[in-house]
Amino acid sequence: MLSKRYLTTKEVCAELGITAPTLYAYVSRGLIRSEPTRGKTRARRYATEDVQRLKERKKLRRDPAKLTKLTADALHWGTPLLDSAITLIDAGHLFYRGYNVADLVKEYDVEAVAGLIWLESLEVGQLGLLPSPPLSLSKTTRAIARTARALPPLERFQAVLPFISQEDLKAYDKRPQAIARAGACLLQSLVLVATEQERSQASLAQTLQQGWAPSDPRATELFTLALILCADHELNVSSFTARCVASAQATLYSAVLAGLSALLGVRHGGQTGQVEALLREVQTSRRAKTLIADRLRRGESIPGFGHRLYPDGDPRAKLLLKQLGKRYSGSPALTLATSVASQAHKMTGEHPTIDFALVSLANVLQLAHGSALAIFALGRTIGWVGHVIEQYKADRLIRPRARYIGKVPV
Repeated sequence: MLSKRYLTTKEVCAELGITAPTLYAYVSRGLIRSEPTRGKTRARRYATEDVQRLKERKKLRRDPAKLTKLTADALHWGTPLLDSAITLIDAGHLFYRGYNVADLVKEYDVEAVAGLIWLESLEVGQLGLLPSPPLSLSKTTRAIARTARALPPLERFQAVLPFISQEDLKAYDKRPQAIARAGACLLQSLVLVATEQERSQASLAQTLQQGWAPSDPRATELFTLALILCADHELNVSSFTARCVASAQATLYSAVLAGLSALLGVRHGGQTGQVEALLREVQTSRRAKTLIADRLRRGESIPGFGHRLYPDGDPRAKLLLKQLGKRYSGSPALTLATSVASQAHKMTGEHPTIDFALVSLANVLQLAHGSALAIFALGRTIGWVGHVIEQYKADRLIRPRARYIGKVPV
């Protein structure tokens, strides 16, 4: 495995056994990413990850048995399965279209990051992603939302989306700009449903603050941070599901409904419910050590800790918990979360995940049960819209074959 992140032209040619013109052809076809080197030289450098992937493909073509195994393993945290230009997870960092998310959250709002993910521009979101005039839920959607008020937020989203989709003909136009406009309406509609408001002239984060924490303006910055951090995470199960649905040329709304269904699973966004239960069980900081130890003795896992892609800790959780600490250092809910995180790390060596951080945010702001998952869903909807746009551009059906292991026909 190559250790450097970038290679020179000479190094790539040596690794792949090709000439410079062939390398340039690979770059023009999008098989290898390149960028200018620093300084006055016109030389370029090339992504080692892409070079390694091409090298592996050459080997696999010579070994069909290995190719079959690799294809099977790819569905389980294995070799990258689909091409995407949205998110990179590299060396413990998260990037959206080449921008480190840790830097994005310092300078941009949710709408700008949505514009980056959907249309590759940080300016387009600020200038035109919010519906104008301001979005107002239809009478039918409001009635459905009121009827579903007893449901948790995510199930409420699922109840209203089919009705919202019937009112938004933009979703049938599969050009990127049209899907981005439909995505903006969809996202703001879900925020209004979550906060039980009929209309809003504010940004997404401000609308959440006005509906969920009206007496605490500090919450706007935290909602902005959380939504951006949750926006995308490569081919997680919900984003992959949304892409599969989009590959069948279903509408954006159908793809988002599918993503919501996957997100509810306890091995995905549903993990937030288990974290909520853990923190309720602990109750006070003094009980953290005992109850975590008891769980481990019973062979139970500690939900909200440890992520396979981040052995040194989930950077999203680090950012969100750090900002919570700055703004709510005296909060009893944050004190409890900090104690649980400390004890869990001492006993397991694992760090908090974004699920734990979202529940901590919801508890600090004293939000209703299920709000952490709702924030996750609202943020991740941004990514689903981006993946739908990307999948429409690819214009290919995602249809893997199954390896039959059942009874042999007579």
